[in-house]
Amino acid sequence: MSAGLTHELNNPAAAAVRATSTLRERVAKMRHKLAVIAEGPFSRDALASLIEIQERTAERVAKAPSLSPLEASDREDALTDWLEDHGLDHGWQLAPTFVQAGLDVDWLEQVAAAVDAEILPGAVGWLNYTVETELLMDEIEDSTTRISHLVDAAKQYSQLDRAPYRVVGVHELLDSTLLMLSGKIGPSIEVVKEYEPALPEIPGYPAELNQVWTNLIDNAVSAMNDAGGQGTLTVRTALEGEQVLVEFRDTGPGVPPEIRSRIFDPFFTTKPVGQGTGLGLDISWRIVVNKHHGTLRVESEPGDTRFQVLLPLTAGTPEERSALTNPEEAA
Repeated sequence: MSAGLTHELNNPAAAAVRATSTLRERVAKMRHKLAVIAEGPFSRDALASLIEIQERTAERVAKAPSLSPLEASDREDALTDWLEDHGLDHGWQLAPTFVQAGLDVDWLEQVAAAVDAEILPGAVGWLNYTVETELLMDEIEDSTTRISHLVDAAKQYSQLDRAPYRVVGVHELLDSTLLMLSGKIGPSIEVVKEYEPALPEIPGYPAELNQVWTNLIDNAVSAMNDAGGQGTLTVRTALEGEQVLVEFRDTGPGVPPEIRSRIFDPFFTTKPVGQGTGLGLDISWRIVVNKHHGTLRVESEPGDTRFQVLLPLTAGTPEERSALTNPEEAA
């Protein structure tokens, strides 16, 4: 899991580093282009118009629409033709960036109307650097936000800064576990969430519930990997009477009927030597049944295996009820 989290953190961190390096280059070129423009035959009004267009350009980048590949290709062709018609021979290099930023021919017409024809190439080049810096800053923001979400998920998963027993949101625990295991799940297994929107919070030991989710997801992924490495993992929640249901459904080969009664026994495993201890389901059983007074059951047939966890909506023992009313003592 540590290796998976490191991998997940490394990707956005590396992207942020690359974007920062490129941003530094673009800002340097923008300063140079600005110096060239300042030395050119720009009137005060033309410069003011150009600055206004620059501001509006930055706003458009922030609101860039999502285009289909065909729409993007058509817009690139139109922009390239316009740029070449107006004396920019390298228009084909600028067009993809402008399209990514949500700019079109109408925007270029506004630029052309604001400056004289002889300085249009320099003005467009300067605005191109504006677009690139905005896009790079968006990339850095997206990457660092991803890192922040991963760190939050790790904290949520570990529950290191939380009381050991408290009222918890099941969906938050499931989401953090799925994110922590995303590297192991891999791209070939589709994850489908079928969450009950109005699911109430429940009393429990969140760190240990995360361990249950981890064990059940790990088993489901292993089963599908053994069956070819593809499949669907469906995580479903529902309210069943006075209990919350959390179900993990996989499309693996299933649990054979002859061993179904033994899978919760300690040290029983169907995995090869060195790949499983046989304790995952035993530990999960103890956490669900003994600590949370719930139920852990399995329904299985080839292509449809469902491990179902049922957890009560209210605390069971007097000690647990006391822990909820006196969380500082529980911590």
